[in-house]
Amino acid sequence: MKSLLIAGTNTDVGKTILTASLTAYFLKYHSQKSLAILKLIQTGIGDFEFYSNLFNCQIVVPLRFNAPFAPPISANLEGKTVDLKPVWQELVKLQQEKDLVLIEALGGLGSPVTEELTVADLAGEWRLDTVLVADVRLGAIAQIVANGALARQSKVKLKGIILNCTSEISQAELENLAPKNLIEKLTNIPVLGIIPHLKDCQDLDQLVAVASNLELEMLL
Repeated sequence: MKSLLIAGTNTDVGKTILTASLTAYFLKYHSQKSLAILKLIQTGIGDFEFYSNLFNCQIVVPLRFNAPFAPPISANLEGKTVDLKPVWQELVKLQQEKDLVLIEALGGLGSPVTEELTVADLAGEWRLDTVLVADVRLGAIAQIVANGALARQSKVKLKGIILNCTSEISQAELENLAPKNLIEKLTNIPVLGIIPHLKDCQDLDQLVAVASNLELEMLL
């Protein structure tokens, strides 16, 4: 069984787009196999409806909080604490049942999951193969370097970096804002592909095309 944690350098950098692209590709070209999407923890509205409207696969959200903040803060507002036991149990169950489990993280690798653990801590302790998504913008290099360093510190099995264009940019802008060679030299982590700006994130053909242009042999 294969599982992949899709983490980010921050919130709203493209984790959902990458998860959707890999899901669309897998369901099209490996329809005889089974896939599940696991959202580690959901705070606020979330992406459940987005996924469920697009894909005929199992989508699991084992832990939810209403307020759109970091989990320990959202839990505290509800008079609760973050109990990771049901998340771990659901992950193990899916890993036993499915051919592929795509696990969508929250925030960046440094985002708190509990009052003691970050996403990076969880990825390292649970020994999850991980890919890091970064949005292409001013400051992207610094965020990638910082998250890469945290991944090493936490012993995350980081397979590579995906760059996501959250807006329409030229090739020259891409090379100036997030140059592949410089990022790889600074982090010693391979850049496994670039997601272009998508006008329609629910276009399955576009999502499949996005995944097709990534180094999938490194991811899946």
